[in-house]
Amino acid sequence: MLVELRFDDRRPRRWMRHLTTLLGDAGMRLQIAWVSTDAARPAGVEALLDLERLLLRRGRPCGADADPAYAQESRPAQHTPDVVVDFTAMPRDPARTPRLYLRPLFDGLAGEDAALAAIVGGDLPLIEIHDDTSGAILWSGKPSGEAVEGLGGALAAVMARTATLLRGALESGGPSAAPQPCPTPRTVRSPAAFVLRGLASSLARRIYRLCCYSPHWRIGWRYTDDAGIWTSGDLSGPAWRAVPSPANRFYADPFPVTWKGRTFVFVEELDHHVGKGFISAIEFGADGPVGAAIPVLEEPWHLSYPFLMVHQDELWMIPESSARHEVTIYRCVQFPHRWERHTTLLSGVELADATIVQHDGRHYMFGATRDGAGGYSDTLSIYHADDLFGPWRPHAQRPALVDRASARPAGHFVHRNGRLWRPVQDCTHGYGSALGLAEITELSPTRFGQTVHHTVTPGPRWPGRKLHTLNRCGRLELIDGTTIQPKIEALRLSMRPGEIAAAPSR
Repeated sequence: MLVELRFDDRRPRRWMRHLTTLLGDAGMRLQIAWVSTDAARPAGVEALLDLERLLLRRGRPCGADADPAYAQESRPAQHTPDVVVDFTAMPRDPARTPRLYLRPLFDGLAGEDAALAAIVGGDLPLIEIHDDTSGAILWSGKPSGEAVEGLGGALAAVMARTATLLRGALESGGPSAAPQPCPTPRTVRSPAAFVLRGLASSLARRIYRLCCYSPHWRIGWRYTDDAGIWTSGDLSGPAWRAVPSPANRFYADPFPVTWKGRTFVFVEELDHHVGKGFISAIEFGADGPVGAAIPVLEEPWHLSYPFLMVHQDELWMIPESSARHEVTIYRCVQFPHRWERHTTLLSGVELADATIVQHDGRHYMFGATRDGAGGYSDTLSIYHADDLFGPWRPHAQRPALVDRASARPAGHFVHRNGRLWRPVQDCTHGYGSALGLAEITELSPTRFGQTVHHTVTPGPRWPGRKLHTLNRCGRLELIDGTTIQPKIEALRLSMRPGEIAAAPSR
């Protein structure tokens, strides 16, 4: 399949390289058409992006950077393509009759300026892949901005996820998801004011991080006789209590299990002085935590999200190791503190928070993937296998979903009233800002659908700005979230009891 990419000849950017690499890796032949457009370039945008690169990113490149060399290196359009992907807002040439004529839309409008206008207006846009021939929306998604820095970072994140959606549309050959309603048009604002606010916010965050550990996660627990959050759809019920942790360490991603007559909660533990996570276990008794956390698994790379499951009468763990681009399963050889690497389930994929469920006789693995750029929490990929240890095959819908509010896993699947549910991270207002409770309405090797019925946010019962994991074991229910943790002991001592828990987190 020959794909022609049509770009504005005055705006070659680094994100275009990522797009061509992603499509080329999928086996597509590519050619580039540089198009002269009549669009007026927003005044001063390039200078503002240069300013951000110097002051905000301190020289680090991003996908929004100008890349004049790309225009010289790219393969020119010479042949009649099977598919055209037009990134401009220019009318389609009626003389061109490819099988598909795709145009990315940003909040319903075409072109890079539409993406920039949405960003400056206050949010990342809804991305839609529109087929100009049929008028159909083939794919749509809402990107996440947890990795965004400034205007340039936002544009790079949007275009990275546009590339993900385009690859999915081209590989599937047809519509994958129901179109989402476009947001109400936003007020047009000044790019300069947006960039200056971003620089001021970045400075404030840097000052905050000089004074406080950030982010500083904590785990909440309670015993409850009903289904807890799954019944109420909120944090009501018995009071939540926080698991204590050392000042310079945090605990997150709680996964409980009762094994050999003892209950342990496995967590990500991270020392702020080191910045690399490992897996620890905290024993729980009738009155809550018993003793200190016990380190149980550490690797040279970062580990988190210690997903647990029982298979063939043995206990297994799949900790997140997305930085290593693999999904590895470990077997418990001495509970709770000795684990051995068993096998690698997936390799060559940046998959976070692998979560497995058995359904209709097959194993399904859900995880958040990234394609090497953009946000970490907006893309759901699914794999399936006859056996836990593989081989694992990608789902026919690749990706299964692009949605910052409901893609990333947040804990174990749950069966309720004969239906399958999963907790999801809602990253609409930042990474891990809330939990969604999603019912799986369709799941097979070729189809997937879900409906989010409840969104659970932090509040008076669980103060802070984050809530991103939900698990339980018997009567023990667990969540996590962030809190303010000053680095200087005198500041911590000066805070009134309970004030740390109640203060808004960063």
